[in-house]
Amino acid sequence: MDSFVRFENVTKEYRAGDVVVTALQGVSFEIMKGEICIILGESGAGKTTVLNILGGMDTLTSGKAYLGEKEISLLNKKELTAYRREDIGFVFQFYNLIPNLTAIENVEIVTQMIKDPLPAEQVLKDVGLEDRMYHFPAQLSGGEQQRVAIARALAKRPRLLLCDEPTGALDYRTGRQILKLLQDQSRNNGISVVIVTHNSALTGMADRIIRLKSGKVVSIKENERDLSVEEIEW
Repeated sequence: MDSFVRFENVTKEYRAGDVVVTALQGVSFEIMKGEICIILGESGAGKTTVLNILGGMDTLTSGKAYLGEKEISLLNKKELTAYRREDIGFVFQFYNLIPNLTAIENVEIVTQMIKDPLPAEQVLKDVGLEDRMYHFPAQLSGGEQQRVAIARALAKRPRLLLCDEPTGALDYRTGRQILKLLQDQSRNNGISVVIVTHNSALTGMADRIIRLKSGKVVSIKENERDLSVEEIEW
């Protein structure tokens, strides 16, 4: 099986005056198409840097990064903008919704920018918000706002869905619902999902777990049987 996401010996350095901070050091891994991959690590391990490079929001210092046949590390600024818009769906810890737009308008603002989106109404129904699509973010719970954010990401038909601590601002029960939604989308629609988290209890739901520490990969594990979110306790 060919890899879908690939990092080859990726290093990322940040310069602050004369000081060089190494965020990633020789990171290599593969993720297959349709997998849920969890990138696990404490704060400062480098996991968000991996996500930012993969999402085209940051550039690497050395090494290579691929999504399918596309070498992300060779893209120029204009190409990276198109890549972020067309290939990647983002879900963050804080929902980044536009407060003066309704749920459906928050999704439509993204669908208007791309060629072949899913209808906003359809994706909001898919995430269980058929009764809330004309509400404003302030009228929605945290879990509902995160569902809008996921619907907005899915409407783009992304090749890859990147989630940075997607349950970090949610209570336990709501967090489980959001993870189940992500898992269902991956299983039912073949979407490749990368979830960055510090919560090791979530690893049971993944096909692949990449552990980072101090900017290096310390282990890569494949689950023989990924658990349903309902089976996971944390």
